[in-house]
Amino acid sequence: MMMACLSPLAVHAESLTVAAAADLTFAFREVAAEFHKQSTEQLRISYGSSGNFFSQLKNGAPYDVFFSADVQYPQKLAEAGLVEPGTIYKYAAGKIVIWVPTASKLDLSRGLGVLLDPGIHRIAIANPEHAPYGRAAVAAMQHEAIYDKVKDKVVLGEDISQTAQFVESGNADAGILALSLALAPPMRERGRFVIISPDKYPPIIQAACVIRATKQLGLAKRFLEFMKQPATVAKMEEFGFVLPMTTADPGHPK
Repeated sequence: MMMACLSPLAVHAESLTVAAAADLTFAFREVAAEFHKQSTEQLRISYGSSGNFFSQLKNGAPYDVFFSADVQYPQKLAEAGLVEPGTIYKYAAGKIVIWVPTASKLDLSRGLGVLLDPGIHRIAIANPEHAPYGRAAVAAMQHEAIYDKVKDKVVLGEDISQTAQFVESGNADAGILALSLALAPPMRERGRFVIISPDKYPPIIQAACVIRATKQLGLAKRFLEFMKQPATVAKMEEFGFVLPMTTADPGHPK
C-alpha cells in the first residue's frame, strides 16, 4: 500500500518524484520541510515496501529517486543499468523494535521472549517477501528459536507502515516495527517499545539512488547531497536512523 505526499508549492515549480521505503514516512515529512526551505522545487513522495518499488522500477516506473530500506535493491537496479552511475548512497542503518500499546500488560524487558506470552494472539510484522524489516523480524525470531513456536500467530502487513497500523489499531497484540516509526509522535504517544539487539538479525543497510531515466538529474543529485548535510543527518538520527558506519544508538523512550 502506498500513500503520496505532495508538497504545497507553486504548480510551475520543477518536481522530483521519490519512491521511499515506508519506514521513512514520518522522518521524510520533516526532511522534506527542511528541503523546501532551501529550494523552490516540489517533492512528490510515495511510500511503500522496498521490494514492490524495486519491481516497479525494473518495469519502468517513472520515479527519479529511490530510497530503499535494503541496499541490495539499488545494487540490483544498478546491475541492470537502471541507476545513474555513482549515485548509490547508504543513508542509514535501520533497527527493529517490539512495540505494544500503552495499555498492554506485556513485559517488554523479556525481549523477544515476550512473544511467547500466551496472551498474545497476533504478532504483526511486515511481509518478508518484499519488506526488509519483515525479513529482519523473521531472522530475529529464528535467532532466538521462537519463530516456529509463534509463526501461526504472525500477521503480515504489506509494508512496515501497515504493520504498525495493525498493532496500533488493536488488530495485533504486538508488532515488530522499524525504530523510526516507534520514535515518531503518533506511535510514541500511544505505545511503548524495546529495541531488538542488532546482533540478532542481519544489518538493515538502507540506500538511495538516482534512477538513470530521470529527467531531473540535477535536482535528484541535489536532493541526495541535501541528505548528506550534517543537519539532515541529525534530523534522521532523531528517528533512529544512524549512518551505517556509526555505532551510536539514538536515545529512545521505553
